[in-house]
Amino acid sequence: MTTKAFIAGCAGLALSAEEKAFFARTQPWGFILFKRNIADRAQVAALTAELRASVGRRAPILIDQEGGRVQRMRAPEWPPYPPARWFGQLNDPLARVALARLSARLMAHDLREVGVDVDCAPVLDVPVKGAHDVIGDRAFALEPDEAARLGRAVADGLLAGGVLPVIKHMPGHGRAQADSHHALPRVAESLDELRAHDFRPFRHLADMPLAMTAHVVFEAIDSANPATTSRAVFRRIIRGELGYDGLVMTDDLSMKALTGSFGDRARAAYAAGCDMLLHCNGVMEEMAPVAEAARPLAGAASRRARAALGRIRHEPEPLDRGAVDDHIRRILAASG
Repeated sequence: MTTKAFIAGCAGLALSAEEKAFFARTQPWGFILFKRNIADRAQVAALTAELRASVGRRAPILIDQEGGRVQRMRAPEWPPYPPARWFGQLNDPLARVALARLSARLMAHDLREVGVDVDCAPVLDVPVKGAHDVIGDRAFALEPDEAARLGRAVADGLLAGGVLPVIKHMPGHGRAQADSHHALPRVAESLDELRAHDFRPFRHLADMPLAMTAHVVFEAIDSANPATTSRAVFRRIIRGELGYDGLVMTDDLSMKALTGSFGDRARAAYAAGCDMLLHCNGVMEEMAPVAEAARPLAGAASRRARAALGRIRHEPEPLDRGAVDDHIRRILAASG
């Protein structure tokens, strides 16, 4: 059957008969897990296997496992990880990079162990004073080049562990003064300021395989549409100035920053230039119109999807967890 260019969520800890039939019929490219889908290792491993069985292939399975307050797989079953800002506040710049990479490598081990092979991290957004705290300590730093340096360390750690990173939220959510889960943020800064600050980390990591859009209006580029549904942002910035040729997925289509029916949201995102739709909450009444509007995965989007999956390491970098823990302690002691 034809794979469709969308990613779907599911409602609970296991698939219902309705969900199995729906996924078999609609053939989403991948799936995403949230806290509602997580109980313990055995359950998550069974769910990821069940999701893949529903479409008859090894579909990619995503999760938001950043650390800090955005960590779907949590203690006591999984270790807690620090938020991105923690790394950026370490005194020793070398320790920041080493620990960010090690933390991501450990996360990748946790994820692969239960069948998850895509992590919606790192966050490359760079907050400014007065911005909404929806990003807050999810950002590595308040300086773009440092955010890029630590973002690359996390991306490299995930890739070394056989997990694909998703850079987000392209081309930048850090300046937004509203939470796009609940309202549409608007950014009025000049294009020169955006280039120098907000867009800069995404340019540095333009070689990464997957990216997620920002539901943010950049008035200097398109005063009517958020980046997710803006053809101007895609052409001029994402594919143009940033030179990004990886697969771009929307942020969650159910977020309140977007308006219109779910079919309209899906079509607007494709028309702008998105390769892949993302719908997260597993609500069938929303998911069905997204699936109906979803395009077959073809053309440039198919090429980018294949290229992304081709970067999964099927033999991850060796990991001795005890040795890594000792190494982390030594780095922390040396960094003061």
